[in-house]
Amino acid sequence: MTRFIFVTGGVVSSLGKGLASAALGALLQARGYSVRLRKLDPYLNVDPGTMSPLQHGEVFVTDDGAETDLDLGHYERFTGIPARRSDNVTTGKIYSTVIERERRGDYLGATVQVIPHVTDAIKEFVRADVNGEDFIICEIGGTVGDIESLPFLEAIRQLGNEMGRERAMFIHVTLLPYVSAAGELKTKPTQHSVKELLSVGIQPDMLLCRSEKPISSDDRRKIALFCNVRHEAVIPALNVDTIYAVPIEYHNQGLDTQVLRHFGMQAESEPDLTVWETIAGHLRQPEGEVKIAVVGKYTSVFDAYKSLAEALAHGGIANNVKVNLHWMDAEIFEREDAVHFLEDVHGILVPGGFGERGSEGKIAAAKFARERNVPYFGICFGMQMAVIEAARSLAELPHAGSTEFGPCDEPVVGLLTEWTRGNQIERRSADGNMGGTMRLGAYECAVSAGSKLREIYGNALISERHRHRYEVNINYKDRLERVGLRFSGMSPDGELPEVVEIPTHPWFVGVQFHPELKSKPFEPHPLFTSFIKAAVEQSRLV
Repeated sequence: MTRFIFVTGGVVSSLGKGLASAALGALLQARGYSVRLRKLDPYLNVDPGTMSPLQHGEVFVTDDGAETDLDLGHYERFTGIPARRSDNVTTGKIYSTVIERERRGDYLGATVQVIPHVTDAIKEFVRADVNGEDFIICEIGGTVGDIESLPFLEAIRQLGNEMGRERAMFIHVTLLPYVSAAGELKTKPTQHSVKELLSVGIQPDMLLCRSEKPISSDDRRKIALFCNVRHEAVIPALNVDTIYAVPIEYHNQGLDTQVLRHFGMQAESEPDLTVWETIAGHLRQPEGEVKIAVVGKYTSVFDAYKSLAEALAHGGIANNVKVNLHWMDAEIFEREDAVHFLEDVHGILVPGGFGERGSEGKIAAAKFARERNVPYFGICFGMQMAVIEAARSLAELPHAGSTEFGPCDEPVVGLLTEWTRGNQIERRSADGNMGGTMRLGAYECAVSAGSKLREIYGNALISERHRHRYEVNINYKDRLERVGLRFSGMSPDGELPEVVEIPTHPWFVGVQFHPELKSKPFEPHPLFTSFIKAAVEQSRLV
């Protein structure tokens, strides 16, 4: 029997609902249960693919090619379960489905309304693609009280009634602010948030109370009394020094025990949290540290590179070193010499991005890394800029550029208009829709024998996730290889360059895909492990 846990949030945004959901999933897994996590997002976009990283954060891509909310990255990193297209839905997607059904006449002339037609579509999503998992954890985006969230809250209220307490549970994540002038935590915002939830017919079964200060037993009893929950079901959620300690802390506070109690399930033994204790230990007591410069264009918003930052930390875990990230706006290098900012770093990473802004700065960073023998890791756009730099500096193509920025004399990077997915040909045009039209999801890559890439992966064929619209032009491959580059990874049909490296460089690798999306703390991605290892070696030279 599959049980459903619905996670809502109140008081303010950014309380960590996604992290709480992921940690709960990890705890239930540690007790031997199977889990699946999904996200219901209330915004009207069909998916976050067309949203600015500065506003929404990164777009997480699944193997099956869905552009999803970044919380699905948390889910994968904590449970190791690959997310699917069916694990993320938005208001835009729900309304698109409902309107399409109305146009087909599926509603047989009925007046289409939020209740029951929209809420029924949401309920269908929640129940869809379930394969006998013990628990489905559904996070509802936004904050209780937001007008956009109302259809989702109504849908899960209905599901709670239909399933009953033996199959449904409501967890509410809330905030206990500390007022320094009064010297105490305030419970009133939590009370009002629960009251708001009650106004739409949902009585929470558990409260996760975020706080910067310890929550006294008296405060927990007060919250329990006014919010109509058991005292043991008021779970403190205090700040921790690393997110990978969250499962341990939540277990210590009784989160998983109380969830099982709600469903009438016996917690017969303690979960094995050794892996999380080991990970937290590496992060808290590293044997050294390295300094990595991340040269990007969205560096003012940390969530824009969430998976990237975590993957670099995972590389540090694998090498037992602390990774100090220095976020650098690529545009700085278009005004000043890169040497002033990069001279003391042990590695340079240029991540993905879109548009011309900052591109010349990224090219300058790649040039610095190539000439100074500093480990360089280019991801997606970062690979393309490294190839353009090599074309200009080594292949005597001073006008090399990308058609993404407009017409150019030497289109070393160009629009990808046709590629193979399985047994089908996919085609795109420059004037087509923006949303969902990139090369998305997992694709295989053939790895050359004797290359750095083969040494890192240990396999002749790999699979990685993509999200891009432009590609290195295969017509320049031979010319670039004659001046020292090696295209060590290609699509199986040999048409699309996937990986470029410089064999004579200590560590210079550019990849068209996004390896950060598959890295996990208990299974660091081999590329990040190797990159940080090279940075450790570089630190001994600086």
